[in-house]
Amino acid sequence: MKTARLDDMVKGWFIGNFDPSLAKTEDVEVAVKRYDRGDSEARHFHKIATEYTVVVQGRIRMNGVEYGAGDIIVMEPGEATDFECLENDSVNVVVKIPGARNDKYMGIARQE
Repeated sequence: MKTARLDDMVKGWFIGNFDPSLAKTEDVEVAVKRYDRGDSEARHFHKIATEYTVVVQGRIRMNGVEYGAGDIIVMEPGEATDFECLENDSVNVVVKIPGARNDKYMGIARQE
C-alpha cells in the first residue's frame, strides 16, 4: 500500500505530470484544492483540456455565478472563467482531461 500527504503535493495536484505525483501521467490531472474566503484566480482558459470542478465544501463564484457543495462545473476548451472563494475552508476537487502541461492561458479566449 502506498500513502502520501496532500500537503506535500503541488497546490493539491496529486495525479498528473507533477513532481511529486502518485500517478505520473499526461492523460489526466486530479487535485483537491483548499481555499479560504477571498482566495481567487484571474480569468483563464484552456485550449486543450476540459476542466471539471466539484465543490465538496463551502461556496465559490465562477463567472459571476455562485456554487456550493455538490455542484459540478464543466469548463470546455476555450471557455474562460475566473474564480473566487466565498467561504473559509472551501474544498474543490478538480479534474483536467487530458493533463496537458502549459495549457493555462490568461484572459478571454478568442471565440468568446
